[in-house]
Amino acid sequence: MQFMEKLRPLTLLLLRIGVGVVFMANGYPKFWGRRLEHIDEFVHVAHLPAYFVCIAGALELGGGGLLVAGLFTRILGLLLSCEMAVALWRDEKIFQHPLALDQYGLALVLGVGAFALATFGAGPISLDRLFFGRGKSVRAVKS
Repeated sequence: MQFMEKLRPLTLLLLRIGVGVVFMANGYPKFWGRRLEHIDEFVHVAHLPAYFVCIAGALELGGGGLLVAGLFTRILGLLLSCEMAVALWRDEKIFQHPLALDQYGLALVLGVGAFALATFGAGPISLDRLFFGRGKSVRAVKS
């Protein structure tokens, strides 16, 4: 399976781009377009304060853009996965309807994808690598 290991940089790049673009697409309407619908959903369905729409929108739109670029990937992955955990709990009601995968599937996949990026990092094709260097590799720790 050495061949698959060589695909890791490309895989992390595609994961970052895919997750980041979907987060951006979900964050954009929280500021423009259907903004009032999102505020109503946050307040009446999820029982969260209205200003959480701005926090979630900024995190999804800005964080998604930074994920695509590969900058601050680990911290943004952790923040976005925490946001999706709150969305699953408060908005999608995963514990009340655990078999309704069609209702919470997107939030679940985005949360898991963001957590994977927090765990594995941005990979070598990223601004994180350009600005912050290689860091400690797994091989260096084992030696």
